[in-house]
Amino acid sequence: MTRYPRDLRGYGPTPPDPQWPGGARIAISMVLNFEEGGENNILHGDAASEAFLSDIPGAAQWPGQRHWNMESIYEYGARAGFWRLHRLFTGLGIPLTVYGVATALARAPEQLAAMRAAGWEIASHGLKWVEHKDMPEAEERAQIAEAIRLHTEVVGERPRGWYTGRCSANTVRLTAQEGGFDWISDTYDDDLPYWLEAGDRDQLVIPYTLEANDMRFATSPGWIEGEQFFIYLKDTFDTLYSEGLAGAPKMFSVGLHNRLIGRPGKVAGLKRFLDYARTREGVWFATRGAIAAHWAATHPHKRRERPSRMSRARFVETFGGIYEHSPWIAERAFDLELGPAHDCTEGMASALARIFRTASDAERLAVLAAHPDLAGKLAQAKRLTADSTAEQASAGLDALTDDERAAFEDLNTRYTAKFGFPFIIAVKDNTKASILHAFRRRLDQDRDWEFAEACTQVERIAWHRLNAMDL
Repeated sequence: MTRYPRDLRGYGPTPPDPQWPGGARIAISMVLNFEEGGENNILHGDAASEAFLSDIPGAAQWPGQRHWNMESIYEYGARAGFWRLHRLFTGLGIPLTVYGVATALARAPEQLAAMRAAGWEIASHGLKWVEHKDMPEAEERAQIAEAIRLHTEVVGERPRGWYTGRCSANTVRLTAQEGGFDWISDTYDDDLPYWLEAGDRDQLVIPYTLEANDMRFATSPGWIEGEQFFIYLKDTFDTLYSEGLAGAPKMFSVGLHNRLIGRPGKVAGLKRFLDYARTREGVWFATRGAIAAHWAATHPHKRRERPSRMSRARFVETFGGIYEHSPWIAERAFDLELGPAHDCTEGMASALARIFRTASDAERLAVLAAHPDLAGKLAQAKRLTADSTAEQASAGLDALTDDERAAFEDLNTRYTAKFGFPFIIAVKDNTKASILHAFRRRLDQDRDWEFAEACTQVERIAWHRLNAMDL
């Protein structure tokens, strides 16, 4: 593998300001998963009963059999839990996004009518609430298409958002390439939306959550009482809210299930959290569709050239001059395991430096020797590379007095005679005076120390050149 597909960088150290409406310090997305009637069941043509996310400890699938207790727990979610949550959210006037399993919505016309009357956003949660990890790609693509068809039939309009949940490694790509979703949420990798380039499709991703999620009532470690859920949601809110006050607003997703949080002893913790969050200023409760529309308008995607996706020829053309007259470093760096983490200044600086650091002493010496003398004859003859010319000018080395030029010429001669390579320093980190001071100080070092220092300075020069490229 020479190209690593996972993005471990994201927005890096400086995420964008989402500029939430009204200057909100936090956007809260409340999500209700409607899965009851779409879960594994031999009545639905599945091979076994459901075993996931219920109050039955250690539940396992029953091949070829109906699991009466499991079915009953799921039925509670549709029969009672949903209506308790419906009264809560409509009573507080808080918008909600529903992740609706298409077959479950088709079996729940009254609940669906109530969602529509409340103005809730109804996104797709797939065709059935089943595992997709072993599903062939062609079958999953067909199920996505069927989920959209059935959703459109029963809801009256196609879904604009998608979350599979029990997904495969293909799900995000397939739903993005489907081309009709304003947002997809089968990731848990950020506190802000972001754009994903899937072929020609620029897809907005709104990450979801498995921790600020009532599913923890059905997993271990997890919660056993509503108060624990409240405390966790409050702590998360307080942390993100404080970040927002400090100028870095975020998004907070909360995941809910009818059959879990819809129980009386659990819903009390949710209500306490909603009451708490509503007392704070600068809180935007929004559907995921509203968040997607805001993000698309405020932060539209702009494609850019990414080092990890360049051809070899383009890569060497772009980075071959970063190390002075040494394109072989870029040639070798192209063969490293590059990925999204390298599509930035630090990433490319790391890749190129790895090649330079592992080169032979003779190769590194050749790189040092390729650098021009500071304020030397090549500079006076205007024969420096464009980068070197700009760098020397940044420290005023293109405008020396006669005495300063004589000092540099003397130091250059003595330094090269002693070490066998020119004096190298990252001039963008220095002034004319500090360069002269370093020149005299480093003349007193031994060759091994100075060779290592010169190599360090070469890497720093490379970093500055990459940083100026605005990768």
